[in-house]
Amino acid sequence: MNRGNKMVTQAWRLRLSPEKQDTLLKMTILTIAAVLSFSTRLFSVLRFESVIHEFDPYFNFRTTKYLAEEGFYNFHNWFDDRAWYPLGRIIGGTIYPGLMVTSALLYNLLHMLNITIDIRNVCVFLAPLFSSLTTLITYQLTKELKDAGAGLIAASLISIVPGYISRSVAGSYDNEGIAIFCMLLTYTMWIKAVKTGSLFWGSMCALAYFYMVSSWGGYVFLINLIPLHVIALMITGRFSHRIYVAYSTVYCLGTVLSMQISFVGFQPVQSSEHMAAFGVFGLCQIHALVDYVRSKLNKEQFQLLFRTMVMLAGGGFTVIGVILTVTGKISPWTGRFYALLDPSYAKNNIPIIASVSEHQPTTWSSFYFDLQMLVFLFPAGLYFCFSRLTDANIFIIMYGVTSIYFAGVMVRLMLVLAPVMCILSGIGLSSTLTTYMRNLDSTRKEKKIKRSDSSYPLRNEIASGVVLMITTFLIMYTFHCTWVTSEAYSSPSIVLSARAGDGGRIIFDDFREAYYWLRHNTPEDAKVMSWWDYGYQITAMANRTILVDNNTWNNTHISRVGQAMASPEDKAYEIMRELDVNYVLVIFGGLTGYSSDDINKFLWMVRIGGSTERGTHIKESDYYTPQGEFRIDKEGSPVLLNCLMYKMCYYQFGSVYTESGKPTGYDRVRNAEIGNKDFELDVLEEAYTTEHWLVRIYKVKDLENRGV
Repeated sequence: MNRGNKMVTQAWRLRLSPEKQDTLLKMTILTIAAVLSFSTRLFSVLRFESVIHEFDPYFNFRTTKYLAEEGFYNFHNWFDDRAWYPLGRIIGGTIYPGLMVTSALLYNLLHMLNITIDIRNVCVFLAPLFSSLTTLITYQLTKELKDAGAGLIAASLISIVPGYISRSVAGSYDNEGIAIFCMLLTYTMWIKAVKTGSLFWGSMCALAYFYMVSSWGGYVFLINLIPLHVIALMITGRFSHRIYVAYSTVYCLGTVLSMQISFVGFQPVQSSEHMAAFGVFGLCQIHALVDYVRSKLNKEQFQLLFRTMVMLAGGGFTVIGVILTVTGKISPWTGRFYALLDPSYAKNNIPIIASVSEHQPTTWSSFYFDLQMLVFLFPAGLYFCFSRLTDANIFIIMYGVTSIYFAGVMVRLMLVLAPVMCILSGIGLSSTLTTYMRNLDSTRKEKKIKRSDSSYPLRNEIASGVVLMITTFLIMYTFHCTWVTSEAYSSPSIVLSARAGDGGRIIFDDFREAYYWLRHNTPEDAKVMSWWDYGYQITAMANRTILVDNNTWNNTHISRVGQAMASPEDKAYEIMRELDVNYVLVIFGGLTGYSSDDINKFLWMVRIGGSTERGTHIKESDYYTPQGEFRIDKEGSPVLLNCLMYKMCYYQFGSVYTESGKPTGYDRVRNAEIGNKDFELDVLEEAYTTEHWLVRIYKVKDLENRGV
């Protein structure tokens, strides 16, 4: 039997040439990486049921379901009256529809093949599916930059890197789930267009860019990075006809296509964020014209004409730019864009942006937590790219340097940094392994012919040590990524879990419990007031009208809600009656130790509430002690201890024991005994509190009948 297997193996080897064997091995490794990328993102499905994660994905799921049931025309013209009461929201003109359209197309395709699957499951598994595609495109991009070996390593690294898994686990149905694939696809097509100067690859890059624009607002990064690459090629004297054809095709076709997205509209030709791309397009035309004129004139004539053209063109563009900006034809940079250039801008000027945890600066520990050894391999990859500068390598260097800056400014953009970290680390590892594996091969050959090189003693030992060290690091990287995925990125925020004293897990399903109660125990036209974080979930799961949600497009409306939360009951009641509020929902973690509750977010409600004209009476300093402390005990500010948010969170909490040896009303998050225990609510009545007190719902009392 063994002899027969051996003969089959030998026959198989004879049939396949070494090149085909090498290709088959690469395809096998790449397939394993793609499957690994998909499987590592299923922890949440294995641990919990198939649920949507976080906050924004619930809006995406709700709109996708509407698209699948009602069709694209109705979806595009859908006016959602359950959001931003009484304003509402026009869905088609305020979203990037790429994610929803992708899911709906996949859903319809599966049903055409008689594979009956619920639209929710399509949404749950879409991000893991696209993570597999991201693995494949990472291989292709890195192969274009260096070779297939580097591509395989980069694909293996990105398949499990926590910085990307954080937004692509099963149930993480957000725009970034497909946007990273779109981004890398665009970059791959751009590199091919730059290398070939082909109109075809330029057109493919524009189509990939269109898919990116339809999927995520981060497309602005691409449309600034590619022109920056062209500028760098001009400065280094590498600009050629290939670059001219590639960029002109991408810019013209990509801009026209991007304007077909309703939410984008005329921004590519009117907003400041897109002016760099337009300016570089103009420079390309001037550069091409200069090259043509240079070929027709002698040196003296050309220099005179060139100086004149530079002065006239520079002055003309400056005057036109100033006029268009002053007249409002070119809109200024948005607050989010300013926040990327100046990390302190949002905190000082736009508290609604600064209040989002994803917009905070990234700590050094987060870099290591999400990237592990890639942090140290990144400079090595940059070194090898600098040592062999090509048009493509200049691009990946610029991508790496800019993305590491933006990721440091905003923790959310760690997602943009993770792919280039894997690519450059793959280049660094591949170059190092190629060098030392060659030493091992040459040492073996020398032993066969009994020769040695005295100029390089211990060649075999050093090469073996380096290869063993890299292997050890890769194994540690694998264990780290698996642990981070399991512990940090596999528990949906809608279903919380904690470890019990015996090592088991305790499940907190209070959010769905509260939304289920709202759905079945309140009138269908009830208006629910909560902080904006929970708006999408309330609309999607409770099917009730909300005042504000995670879109955060109207700072004035959000400010009004913040004013109600920060005011005493009588003032808050006036605001709630003005907004037709029927129920108020708050998140409270004092009993269970859940730190992301509304008391810990309360200062942002105060800041946002006081940021508008109607909220000038809301002063943040009033909620601190004279010593400048934010305290919820007896030493706390009287304004804080009597505001609506404090009373809704701590109503009847003063009689509850939370820990042995601690007094009643002991807050396990703030580690303090609350300072205001014995109070009653005048304008609200408790409607429902979940099992672990995580969600508390209050009904707004009706006005007294003064005629009686």
